[in-house]
Parts: sequence; C-alpha cells; structure tokens
Amino acid sequence: MVAQRMAVSHHEDRNGPCSPPPSPPVWESTEEWNCITTNIQYLHTSGWYWGHMSAGESRDALLMKSEGTFLVRDSSHPQYMLTLSVKTSRGPTSVRIQYSRGSFGLDCIAPGVLLLPSFPNVISLIHHYTNSDNAAQGHAASVDNIQLKAQHDPVQDSRVFLKLVRPLQQPETFHSLQHLTRLTINRHTNSPDQLPLPRPLLHYLQDYPFQI
Repeated sequence: MVAQRMAVSHHEDRNGPCSPPPSPPVWESTEEWNCITTNIQYLHTSGWYWGHMSAGESRDALLMKSEGTFLVRDSSHPQYMLTLSVKTSRGPTSVRIQYSRGSFGLDCIAPGVLLLPSFPNVISLIHHYTNSDNAAQGHAASVDNIQLKAQHDPVQDSRVFLKLVRPLQQPETFHSLQHLTRLTINRHTNSPDQLPLPRPLLHYLQDYPFQI
C-alpha cells in the first residue's frame, strides 16, 4: 500500500445560524453496536486515538509536527463519531470519518463519496492511506481529484493535499514489548494465524491485526 494524497475542500465545522442542530446517529442493530465497540477497542490499543479533543487542541498538538503526522479523535459534530486530524502543507486540518452500516470512510463532497473506498474498521482506513516505507522517502502516490470535507483555517486556495505519514502517539502512551512485537509481526506477514506459535499468542495477535 502506498501513502496517498487527497484534495481537501475546507469548510467550517458548525451549522448556520438558522439551522436546527442535527440529530445524533442511531445504531440500528446489535451488529452495528459490536462494530462500533470493536473499533473503539482497536483505537484505544493503537495509542494514537486521543478521545475527547477539540479542533483547537488537535491543531496545537500537530502545529509543530512534520507534515503527515496524524491522530484520530472524537468528532465534535453530533452526526459523526470520529475525526482524522493531520498536519498538511498548509497546517493542521481535520476530516470527519463517516460510518454507515458497518463501514468507515472519509467524509467527502459528492460525487466523491462513490469513489473513495470504505473499510470495516478505522485502523484499516488509516493504513490504506499510510505507508511507512514510501513516507520515509517522501513519496506519495496520487489519488483521483476527490474533494474531502475538511475543517481548516481560511486560506486563499481552499484545497490542500492530505497525506498521512506517521501517527502522533499520546504522551502518556507507553506500548508494551508484547504490543511492539505484535506490530512487527503484523508488518512482516499477512497470515499471522499460520505462525507456529502457542494458541494464547495467536489470540493476542488477532486482538490487534494491524501494522500501525
């Protein structure tokens, strides 16, 4: 997978003065609740999920970081659960993460929603747009000119490129040696369940089957 660049179209993360507040999303089934719960568990394990955090706080956290540094936080919009915040060439910006019927995708302007991929979990979404080997060399493959809905300070050109390179870990997060080993194994095999390991270790790998 290659690191990818997406055109971002900026908008304010608020409603108009006469607009009624939007209703929060409603989960329609036990499967959806299980999907959401599993994703939150994955995010807590990742170390780069910052939970309740305002746009201003995410901007402060990313402002002095290198381009491509990102984190995931709770969305301040009642119709969305999560937001991806990332340092771009124009400074920190945020893109909401859409959820619909067990799938997650980046919020974008129609008809781009039909072109952007969706994923069964947020970690897979982030991984799709991140590749450490290419990112370390400063390379990024282009994506079709899809405008993402993003929150950003006003600029003359309302579009910037969104490139994910490395996650911003929470300062208090100290991964265990077991988790770091798990990440290393996941980066070197696509079938960890086939490794000659004891069953408890295989279950541990399955609890977080991701590379970031």
